[in-house]
Amino acid sequence: MADRSFLDWPFFESRHRELADALEDWASANLGNIDHGDVDSACRELVAKLGEGGWLLHSAVDPEDETSRLDVRSLCIIRETLARHDGLADFSFAMQGLGTGALSLFGTAEQRHAWLAKTRRGVALSAFALSEPKSGSDVANLDLAARADGDFYILDGEKTWISNGGIADVYTVFARTGEGPGAKGISAFIVPADTPGLEIAERLEVIAPHPLARLSFANCRVPKSALVGRPGEGFKIAMSVLDVFRSTVAAAALGFARRALDETLARAASRELFGAPMSELQMVQGHIADMALDIDAAALLVYRAAWLKDKGAARVSREAAMAKLYATDRAQSVIDKAVQIHGGDGVRKGSVVESLYREIRALRIYEGASDVQKVIIARQTLGRG
Repeated sequence: MADRSFLDWPFFESRHRELADALEDWASANLGNIDHGDVDSACRELVAKLGEGGWLLHSAVDPEDETSRLDVRSLCIIRETLARHDGLADFSFAMQGLGTGALSLFGTAEQRHAWLAKTRRGVALSAFALSEPKSGSDVANLDLAARADGDFYILDGEKTWISNGGIADVYTVFARTGEGPGAKGISAFIVPADTPGLEIAERLEVIAPHPLARLSFANCRVPKSALVGRPGEGFKIAMSVLDVFRSTVAAAALGFARRALDETLARAASRELFGAPMSELQMVQGHIADMALDIDAAALLVYRAAWLKDKGAARVSREAAMAKLYATDRAQSVIDKAVQIHGGDGVRKGSVVESLYREIRALRIYEGASDVQKVIIARQTLGRG
């Protein structure tokens, strides 16, 4: 059982502890027998299960309640818990939130009613289409064009590395509408997957299997009612969504790290070396101390950022960047130590720590690579100075 004493920290309210307890019981009962052999089918099954369990209600605002808002601490608790149990379950939950984040924060009542009721029940899958072949971390440099044509916009170009690409029912797409140079000329659109002109150009495979694709837009016509927010607000919308969900990436990394520590503690207690339990070796104890320290420090940064956002901070870019940078980098270190302590079993395909080793690497890249987080932190710190 992973350490859960952090839930007594002052960042949390009783409802967060109740959420953590309920999800822990549900995950233990429901995530042990998911077949990951067919990743697309596994994600659809997981989204359906998460919807039936009511967990996706936390992924987006309630379209029937105008006062509803995202609770970032709840999002982080859910992602940390799911990641500790099943990385693909965490992915499935996260994409429902990220894919509809623009609607939760900026969508009209009509847009929210059309899609959030479906994604929150797990009957529709969503995706966040921001990255392009020439602009991954450099969001303001995207090329996908959206030109106005009467009551429509026509989209032409490509997106790539799109999570849930190929299985999503709806995409939030960011395109250049030209109101100004760079970041000032980008807008956001809701594009259903069956829209003519939108094609899955390529499915992409990565070391920790997830549904990923390159999308092609060719004379793809969407009504002006598909515009999220106002023309030219796309960059602000994308950054606002990432401001919320970047902390949750850090929480997922934290979940992976906690699972790695749990596996390591079990290994050290059950295996003997040189006539004594592995746990009595000072070198192993040193590794375990480093792992525990990294996990607690990461958790403090993660839940500080989430708490600040929930308490009404307009932006938490610096705090979220710190959380993502530290939690993902330290989780990589924690998991590497777990592999080392497991020896040959640590690199055996299908073992828990081998799976964690593959899972964690992507988190240091997507939703802003570690190097980009350093730029964000430095610029904001210099600005304060």
